[in-house]
Amino acid sequence: MRTPSVHDRRRGDIAIAMTPMIDVVFLLLVFFLWTASFRIVEYVLPSQVTALAGTSDEARSDDPPPELDFDEIVIRILWTGDGPAWSVNDAPVASLGEVRDYLSRIASVKTDAPVILDPDPQVPLGDVIDVYDAARLERFEKVHFAASEGV
Repeated sequence: MRTPSVHDRRRGDIAIAMTPMIDVVFLLLVFFLWTASFRIVEYVLPSQVTALAGTSDEARSDDPPPELDFDEIVIRILWTGDGPAWSVNDAPVASLGEVRDYLSRIASVKTDAPVILDPDPQVPLGDVIDVYDAARLERFEKVHFAASEGV
């Protein structure tokens, strides 16, 4: 008597039933949808609470201005003839040091806000790179350059 071998069998049509496989996929999909959490993630903002908080009439000097839009930070660099002039979200800033301070205050709250640099064509490249470096040193994730509409 001869022992049956796997290699001697003739290959027949193999039929794979797809219906049970599709059922399993849908059951897994339903399971993961039921177990998923659809809550909105709350971001924890660093803050300092003191006993005198809210009792003072004047704003603290190290806080970013309340009108600042954190959706995007637009830094405009203008050339005045004798040197660069900066404005952050249309608020004039006196020096590059103040731009850095402004960016560091914003970075302490939110570093994923995009920083958009909008230099005038007359501004030397070195001054633009200084502002770019200041934004990257404050660990902003997105630093972009504004483009004119003709581009």
